[in-house]
Amino acid sequence: MSNWISVCAVDDIEDEDVMRFDHGDHTYAVYRVGDAVYATDGLCTHEHVHLCDGLVMDHVVECPKHNGRFDIRTGRALKAPVCVNLTTYPARIEGDQIQINV
Repeated sequence: MSNWISVCAVDDIEDEDVMRFDHGDHTYAVYRVGDAVYATDGLCTHEHVHLCDGLVMDHVVECPKHNGRFDIRTGRALKAPVCVNLTTYPARIEGDQIQINV
C-alpha cells in the first residue's frame, strides 16, 4: 500500500544536502543529490544522532557525532563505528515537491 507524503519543495534542499522530516512518531532524513532524491531513517543507528546535521558527499552521509558513514541510496553502513544499516524509503519528485513513501 502506497502512502506518499509531501516533504518540501525541491528547492528547499540544496544539492548534496539533507533535511530532517518528522511524520507521526518517526524521524526521516531526506536527501537531494543532483536531480535525485532519497530518504532514510533520520537517526544514526550507532548513537541515535540526527543525520540532518551530517555532511552529504557523493551519495554518502556522515554522522556528525562519530563520523560513521552510510550510503543514502541503500542505507548500507560504510564506516565504523556504524555497523547497522539504515532503513531506506522510496522518494520521488512530483511537480516541484519531494515526496516519500512511508
